[in-house]
Parts: sequence; structure tokens; C-alpha cells
Amino acid sequence: METPYIINTHSHVNMLKELSVEQAVKNCKDENITIIVPSYDDKSIFEVDELVKKYDNIYGYVGVFPEEVKCFSDKTLLDMENIIKNNPKIIGVGEVGLDYYWDKSFVELQKEVFIKQIEFANEMNLPLNIHCREAFGDTLDILKKYNKNSTAIMHCYSGSLDFAKECIKLGIYIAIGGVVTFKNAIKVKEVAQNIPLEYLLLETDDPYLTPVPFRGKENQPAYIKYVAQEIANQRGISTDEVANAATQNALKIFDI
Repeated sequence: METPYIINTHSHVNMLKELSVEQAVKNCKDENITIIVPSYDDKSIFEVDELVKKYDNIYGYVGVFPEEVKCFSDKTLLDMENIIKNNPKIIGVGEVGLDYYWDKSFVELQKEVFIKQIEFANEMNLPLNIHCREAFGDTLDILKKYNKNSTAIMHCYSGSLDFAKECIKLGIYIAIGGVVTFKNAIKVKEVAQNIPLEYLLLETDDPYLTPVPFRGKENQPAYIKYVAQEIANQRGISTDEVANAATQNALKIFDI
């Protein structure tokens, strides 16, 4: 049987320790998987730029992650703009957003940099890949106020079904990763069961959040199929149906 084509919308393949990038990318090619790799700070934007030039089944986002906003400057935005203008395989701005889980001492700076990157994505007419951890209200308020024309994706969604519905009302896509396979991930399973397939995206967020049956080992981008399988189980439909719907959504959003 033919393997369904899957777009893994969030993979840190360049951060794998136990597997080489070459092997991880080959595994994806063998499984008919394309991956999108985000940057996280002002240096890794260049790493992602080089990575996507090297492999035909990798695309990239450039952006500064909330925990790294202290490195952000006007030069970072200029560098991001130059990369985007010179590399058609950079297809989004990410991962950007708010994270109140680890350190709340620079929340205002996180918000300021998030807003600047939203406005930048609007200017570049590119989608936004959003990291949101324990900051749901502020994230949505900022998007409502500042996002004019960029399609937004809630990466590695961990919120409630009600909040997911609020996002969907604004046209925001919900990306689900390996957490959905965890036995105690009640909220994520409920979201996987109930959101419209038209707003679902798939991701692994490797090397983190390894899905069952590989929990405890390093995650890799080819494990995306286990995420699709679990969502299919939760919905009582085929894995192909989930994979095809999520891939069509990704193709709508991204210039792949």
C-alpha cells in the first residue's frame, strides 16, 4: 500500500543527538514525509537557511523563540528578511510566541518581540508558527490585535478544546504532536477527537515529546505517522484520512 504523503509542520531535525540529520532526512524520504524546521534564535536562522538548501524535503521557518528574545534586535529582523528574500524554501516565521512556564521575569519583552515578529510576518506575507505555553489569553489577544494577514498555527497545541475552538474562529490552525499518544493527555485527545479536520496539522517537535511506542527515546521526524495513527484512532477514521487532510491543510498554508 502506498504511504500517504505527510507534511511534518514542526521538526528540530538539526537538534537530534542520537541520529544524524542525514539518516533522519533519509527516513523521512523513505516514508514520503516533508519536514519544516524552525529556528529559535538570531544564530539558528542561518543554520536553518543552510539546512533547507541542502535537503529537498526540508523547508524552514525563521524566527526567535520566546525564551531567546533577549538576543533579538533590529539586525535580527534584517537578517530574517534577507534570508527570506534569497531563499524560497523559507516559508514561514517561527517559532515565535509566548512562554510563561519557565521564566516570567521578561514577559513584557516576550510580548514586544512577539508583536514585532507578527508585524514582520504580515509584511513578508508569510504564515506564523506560534509557541504558546501557559500564555493562552495573552497570545490570542495579541494575535487579534496585531495579526492582519498571516495564517497562524498553534504549534504543539496543549490547551483546552474550548480554547482551540476560539482559535479556529479566528482561522488559526491547530498542530498536534506526540503528546496525543500519551495515556494521560486527556485534553489533547479531546482536541484531536473534536476539532474540524480542516484545521488540523501534524508535527513531531522532535527531538522532544516522543510518541508512544518510542517514549523514553529520542524523537525523530519520521515518527509523525504515530501521531496521525493516534488521531485516527481517537476519531474512529483511517490514518490515511487524517494524513491526507492535514497535508492538504499544510499545502494550503505553505508554498511547498
